[in-house]
Amino acid sequence: MAEKEKNEKKMFLVFSHRLTPEQETEARTVWKVTSFLPLPEQLQQIWSQIPADKKKISDVLCPIRQWLKNESVRHDLALIQGDFGATWLMVDFALKADLVPVYSVTQRLATEERQPDGSIKNIHIFNHKMFRPYNE
Repeated sequence: MAEKEKNEKKMFLVFSHRLTPEQETEARTVWKVTSFLPLPEQLQQIWSQIPADKKKISDVLCPIRQWLKNESVRHDLALIQGDFGATWLMVDFALKADLVPVYSVTQRLATEERQPDGSIKNIHIFNHKMFRPYNE
């Protein structure tokens, strides 16, 4: 793992979205994160397209695990969300590497609007509430 500069705490973004302003604010204020590290483009492509036709995906995730291993230090955060199996494997890896894997908890608000043609339009609004550690 990389060396840690004094008082630096990183959050590794292993997911397919961008942080919302609310997520970034919470990471900085509650978790004391000083920098955010998104997956490099090549790794983002891997994470966003976990092969649906492979029984075993551990080898697919190897470059992402290697990136985390090389760039992180103990107690850095890893926001991990995505394909269920890939997420489980990466959370397991993060825990074994003494990282703090978290996920975003959202409040979901849904409304239905009946359209003039009789169809129904569903609107879903997601509001970030907190980051929750996977192991708590």
